[in-house]
Amino acid sequence: QVQVVESGGGLVQPGGSLRLSCVVSPITFSRYAMSWYRQAVGKERELVASISSPAGTINYATSVKGRFTISRDNAKSTVYLQMNSLTPEDTAVYYCNALWLSGGLDFWGQGTQVTVSS
Repeated sequence: QVQVVESGGGLVQPGGSLRLSCVVSPITFSRYAMSWYRQAVGKERELVASISSPAGTINYATSVKGRFTISRDNAKSTVYLQMNSLTPEDTAVYYCNALWLSGGLDFWGQGTQVTVSS
């Protein structure tokens, strides 16, 4: 059974930073495009950042460009989201997604809460 486990969420003050991690097992991690989504209370889930494989093409939501950085370590089956200059608008549950489009496989984590508040 595939497990997608996010970690690194928490409470941070505005202007602060957090680093989210997501470990996926057991899959051939390098086959999967990895993404971070978030969902705030009362809002729809939105794509925050994605990184393809093997090209490593990266895309960001406009709202996080220049502040967030997505990266992956295929050897560790892990994707990261470095979040800097956080604002209260970044408060949400952050979800990790693993997608193998040609294989028709799509896996989600349970989410990790990020709260930005003073």
